[in-house]
Amino acid sequence: MVAQRHLTGDGGPDQESQHFVVAFPGHHRPWATWIARRLEAHGHRVTSHRWDPDRDQALEDALGDLLLARGRVLLVLSDWFFQLGPRREGEWNDVLRGFVAANADRFAAVNLTNRALLPATAVLEPVDLWGIGEQEAERRLLVRLSLEPTAPRTDAVPSPSRYPSDPPAVWGEVPRRNARFTGREDLLNRVQESLTDVEPGASVCALVGMSGIGKTQLAAEYAHRFSPDYDVVWWVNSDQRGTQRDRYGELAPALGLRSGSEPGERIRAVRDALRRGDPHSRWLVIFDGWEDVEEAAAILPRGGTGHVLITSRNHGWRTVGDVVEVPVFRRAESTGYLMRRAPHITAAEADAVAVEFQDLPLQMAHAAALLGELRMPVPEYLDKVHSGEINPLDEVSELGDYPSSSLTSWSMLFNRVRESEPRALELLKLCACFAPGRIPIGLVRGVAPGELPEQLRWIADNTPDWPRALDTLANYSVITKDSRSPSVSEGREAGPRQESVHMHRVVHGIVSRLTAGDDREIHRGVVRQVLVGSDPGDPSDSRSWPRYAEILPQLEFSGALESTHARTVQLVLGCLRYCYMSGEYTVGMDLARRVRDKWVDLFAPDSEYMLELAARTTVILRASGRFHEAYDRDSSVLELLLAQPEPDPIRLMAANSGLSSDLRFLGRYPEAYRLQRDVVDVGRELLGADEWTTLRAQHQMGVALRLLGQFDKAYEIDLDTLRKREAVLRARHPDTLHSVNACARDLRLLGRYHDALARQELGVRTQIQVLGELHPQTLWAQHNLVLCRRRAGTKGEDIGPLMADLLARHERVYGKGHHNNLMLVTDYGNYLRVHGDLGQARDLLTEAEDTYRALVGQAHPVPTGMQSNVGLLMQAEGNRDGALVLFEQALTGLRTLLGDDHPWTLGCALNAAGGRNLTGRLEEAAELSRETLRRTRAALGDDHPMTLSSQTALAADLRALQQREEADKVEEDALQKLTRTMGAQHQHTLSARQRVRPYWDFEPYLG
Repeated sequence: MVAQRHLTGDGGPDQESQHFVVAFPGHHRPWATWIARRLEAHGHRVTSHRWDPDRDQALEDALGDLLLARGRVLLVLSDWFFQLGPRREGEWNDVLRGFVAANADRFAAVNLTNRALLPATAVLEPVDLWGIGEQEAERRLLVRLSLEPTAPRTDAVPSPSRYPSDPPAVWGEVPRRNARFTGREDLLNRVQESLTDVEPGASVCALVGMSGIGKTQLAAEYAHRFSPDYDVVWWVNSDQRGTQRDRYGELAPALGLRSGSEPGERIRAVRDALRRGDPHSRWLVIFDGWEDVEEAAAILPRGGTGHVLITSRNHGWRTVGDVVEVPVFRRAESTGYLMRRAPHITAAEADAVAVEFQDLPLQMAHAAALLGELRMPVPEYLDKVHSGEINPLDEVSELGDYPSSSLTSWSMLFNRVRESEPRALELLKLCACFAPGRIPIGLVRGVAPGELPEQLRWIADNTPDWPRALDTLANYSVITKDSRSPSVSEGREAGPRQESVHMHRVVHGIVSRLTAGDDREIHRGVVRQVLVGSDPGDPSDSRSWPRYAEILPQLEFSGALESTHARTVQLVLGCLRYCYMSGEYTVGMDLARRVRDKWVDLFAPDSEYMLELAARTTVILRASGRFHEAYDRDSSVLELLLAQPEPDPIRLMAANSGLSSDLRFLGRYPEAYRLQRDVVDVGRELLGADEWTTLRAQHQMGVALRLLGQFDKAYEIDLDTLRKREAVLRARHPDTLHSVNACARDLRLLGRYHDALARQELGVRTQIQVLGELHPQTLWAQHNLVLCRRRAGTKGEDIGPLMADLLARHERVYGKGHHNNLMLVTDYGNYLRVHGDLGQARDLLTEAEDTYRALVGQAHPVPTGMQSNVGLLMQAEGNRDGALVLFEQALTGLRTLLGDDHPWTLGCALNAAGGRNLTGRLEEAAELSRETLRRTRAALGDDHPMTLSSQTALAADLRALQQREEADKVEEDALQKLTRTMGAQHQHTLSARQRVRPYWDFEPYLG
């Protein structure tokens, strides 16, 4: 080899450059990377070589292959290294004493463990790098290789990786590293390539495969193995939307970001920080068990230089990033894993077990645990699996593609636990009464011993039995302990309510079946007791939503839905309200259905609990667009209440308020208002004007007034409600923010566009922080904000992209047929019509009109008013006669349904007058314009935009009749008022000066 000479940092001559082969198992890639970087920094050449020879290759040949390269071979040793293959100790000792000793000048080693290595490794003279700092580790490495420890050329070699013993700055509950992790090297390398070989801002990789295939284990191993490449590693359990948002939001305080406690605000801060790379640009966020691809846009950070890793069964992640399919083990991985955990079995026996269980990683783990613990001969084990010696069980739905023989294997394992560690089995039965996934088992330790059944009191006692039971179940691979749960070998206890474990859904299904018995209800009672003790008690407070999200999946498994205990019932009802307040309507409807199925056999129809269930259900029904169902259910509840000898006035108040909301959605606005006004009066008398129930009723009265077209009165009510809610609740409470939205909408409808815009801009920012971008209330606020910008903007401002983006988000949350989505579909269609995209405008407006009719029927103000929008479209297409027919139909319909003076009726009259003018019916146009102007002045005031539009329209009709003097006078007065109230450059003012005929867009609103 030709020697190369370099200069040291102080200008002196350097030693000769040498070549090294760093051979490492994949488990120790971070150390191999660090070693290579340090040697290269000193001017040496390094080849890193992942060394994991096939079991069938002779060990001497595998080591000999390493010597084919020039230079010295540096082996990265630990107890893991000698499990490669796996190999028997005798084979390793023979090769070390023979082949390696004969080539001792070519081999060197570093040792990364404090555990004893094989005696024959002494021939390698391994230098100990375990538990020391980076500077000392580098010194020892250079000394072992007989290299001068001179100042390295740090400017020559970039070093993106951190010293492996130094932890990341932020490490977020990544599962403990599985010391038994086997194989999967190609998959891990594929993941790394997927994340690093793309442009910054697009590094998203999804590990996709069936349950139990090892996705979570693979993601955890990636996090540990490549942790030196990141300054932030954060794990997010994502099987439940609520827990996902909560856990993701916890990254904000971990990064030292200034944010509130609400998940929405924290997520916004986290996404912004990750995008900017401040305070850390090298980050990895892992979303484990995330199935909902539609949520990606609101959760994933946009841009930035970090990486996102997802585990999922959903192949739809291809639309978001790269997808890596996770297959079953390769046969060599299966047999290698089995032989490491059960050293007594041969390769052929391991192969037979792998064939039996189809190389499925989860089953390999449990077969290996049983074989390794019992040291049972494989033929005997397989005979028991095949013989039916253990009673066969019915198919467990969670098994999916797992072989039925897995059940027998599991039964054998549980029998072993029962014999060796009965308290571990008791703990396992308790875990089966929680939902699969993350189980907050430590909460049980917060229960006083006297409140636990006798067989479980040991859990609350500070004895070694608790950690020993956890370790037993973990050793058998029945559960995994999260990163905060200590082992008995660590000699310390965690806080009583801090520990949690994870049970795979397949394992949970099998455990539930195999541990079912007379004591199941005892264990479920304990879980219910824990859940009740964790009840935050206020579903309307967004700060309590993370806890509700954690409780929600536990209800069914714990038997809470079947309980008649008062506190448990209130917990269930609280979870229903949480579903509504947090916008989880689909989850809420499913929960309401399951609760009703259980309660119908437990409680009388007119009982307090059934009435409350009905009230909570109808709120979600309305929010979901099922108005007729909500009305029928509320009517039935009211009948039941009125049939009681002495109806509860508060419950009557709530029932009437619900019925009033139903009437609003069904278009019966005067009835709805009268009923809601009575409800507010009762609330003020019984509860007080500032009580939150009264304020909620008052808010609904504001909605009713708005639908009646009485915008000034609605604003007065909404502003009063807002002020009181800010005092009684807090400025960032969801109810208070709802009032902010209402006031901004009122201001816009009153024509105070700039005031509305200012209020809504602030409101949207706050609601994104508190509730998140995709919360229904936030979407509602963003919708109004877009309309405020359209009305307040100067001529030429393009809000089309904003509306298109918002519509996409609406459809992800609501679906195309939801009434909240239809409002935006209509407004976007109107916008596209004005800007010349008539084809897409027709598609949207036709879709909205047809769906509205299907939702609420023909004789409803909204589908009736929609005809006016379609008329404007036909007019833009040149079909003036057809347009006029629709204008007149809308006008006649709304006069019948709402009266002559409702703003919606007056808007249709404005359009109808324009249609008459364009079809040559000039006298009729002027007559209608004059009447419309008179009515808008009386209903909305002299300076309202609709009044001024009516005035401008009248001037145009008068001019068409050659009545120029009056026309000029009317027009000049309108222009002066437009300039004064809206500004000279406002689009309405400019259009009036250019004598563009005014029109009115119908904005559908169901309440």
